[in-house]
Amino acid sequence: MAKATEKKCSFCERAESEVNILFTGAKGMICDACIENAHILLQDAGVSGKAATATPAALSLHKPKEIKAFLDQYVIGQEDAKKTMAVAIYNHYKRLNQEDDEVEIDKSNIIMVGETGTGKTLLAKTIAKLLQVPFAIADATVFTEAGYVGEDVESILSRLLQACNYDISLAEKGIVYIDEIDKVGRKSDNPSITRDVSGEGVQQAMLKLLEGSEVLVPPQGGRKHPDQKMVKINTQHILFICGGAFEGIDKMIARRMQSSAIGYRSITATQDLDRANLLQYVNSQDLRSFGLIPELLGRLPIVTYLNPLDKTSLKRILTEPKNALIKQYKKLFSLEKIELTVDEDALDFMVEKAIEFQLGGRGLRSICEMILRDAMYELPSEKGVTSFHLSLAYTKEKLQVEKLQSQKAV
Repeated sequence: MAKATEKKCSFCERAESEVNILFTGAKGMICDACIENAHILLQDAGVSGKAATATPAALSLHKPKEIKAFLDQYVIGQEDAKKTMAVAIYNHYKRLNQEDDEVEIDKSNIIMVGETGTGKTLLAKTIAKLLQVPFAIADATVFTEAGYVGEDVESILSRLLQACNYDISLAEKGIVYIDEIDKVGRKSDNPSITRDVSGEGVQQAMLKLLEGSEVLVPPQGGRKHPDQKMVKINTQHILFICGGAFEGIDKMIARRMQSSAIGYRSITATQDLDRANLLQYVNSQDLRSFGLIPELLGRLPIVTYLNPLDKTSLKRILTEPKNALIKQYKKLFSLEKIELTVDEDALDFMVEKAIEFQLGGRGLRSICEMILRDAMYELPSEKGVTSFHLSLAYTKEKLQVEKLQSQKAV
């Protein structure tokens, strides 16, 4: 018989000697049997902790048009790339919710090709704002073949684990964006006595990740913690999106289509080509010529492109998106109780110089900083200033032609 002073479970009133473990709280106690029963009831009700954190069924409400509409708020233009991303992500959700095992849906990994500053990384970051599944962004330039100085490709999944607080079941349903994929292209087709450890070696190591297999991942990432216990992750349901600038691939496309990217050659059969944007004709054959191995391209079946930015697109980037550059600077000035106004002709001049820089959307930020640097330096210390007007004359004064010529891309 239990003693009168012996501790009891507050729920079932079993004595401490009748249970395995009795957990003591601030105002009560609970035994291991009651905890196990509560866990079973939660599972039967479908409200367990893991299921409540990120349920793919809730994500299926985001139809492709809704995903694209969300991207439109942050990314100007690039209609084909946004449609491709929207469809791929929606199909990823449907694949996660698949109940009929008779027809297994394969995942459709994507590779995006576009010049620098056209919005590849911005697309990935914007998607991350919308998604409720784990999302990680990795840079391919830091990876090397296993056994060499640098990071192993498995560290990509370490970032995905960190994004979902090391929940393996959630990480196995996530999405990974690998940037600068063109930097791991095969350096040369000629055999060499030295290994291409940061090029083709990385591509070979990525094959098992992209296709779907069980991979041992270091939770802390890298080789700085050699004694850490490896975690096994199945990449069968992880969607991979790759992006790269692929500098010079337009010449390969022109060569394939019997056209010339530069010079005076003219062929009647290719007169209808859009020579200003040859990237829209890119395919896996061009990517193979650039240096990606066929095994990798076979695991990236969807190839899409991003258009180069023209004057209209660059001006819209300055003013229209939710995080437009002009809106950001207006916010910075408003924190100093100063209202910033910008003339249209000043915006046009900034766009013209951005095209000269040939840096895409990133060039706009550099130009804005050059123009507004003095104002942001002086105005916070001046008293009684409530407004600042950015005119064309002020823009030309700060953005001197001589300074631009010395910084223009060669």
